[in-house]
Amino acid sequence: MYHKTDVHIGRRVRERRVAMGLSQSELAEGLGISFQQVQKYESGANRISGSRIWDIATLLRVPVGFFFDGLEVSLDQMSEDQGEQPIDRQTLEIARAVNKIEDDTLKSQLVRLVKACAKSA
Repeated sequence: MYHKTDVHIGRRVRERRVAMGLSQSELAEGLGISFQQVQKYESGANRISGSRIWDIATLLRVPVGFFFDGLEVSLDQMSEDQGEQPIDRQTLEIARAVNKIEDDTLKSQLVRLVKACAKSA
């Protein structure tokens, strides 16, 4: 069983990578590692060292703390099922597309629409 912290950090790496439109191979190339190693990081199978987190944060243009954001919530407050459920690619692609919208009012309306659709499903 993987450590929950490693799973959380890996999930955050994946979310940011997909949000930036990068493949695992592209991230791996930037880090000088194999895409299989990126897969292991993202799944939590391999723990990411401090220096590697720094390198990943630099490539993904986020502060190091980004990977730890929400950690308390995922470890202490979420049920085990929710804590282990990965975010699927479609969800990340939607988030990436919404993030590109510059009009904040339009973004808010879109979020309300998605929430309404989710309630009716």
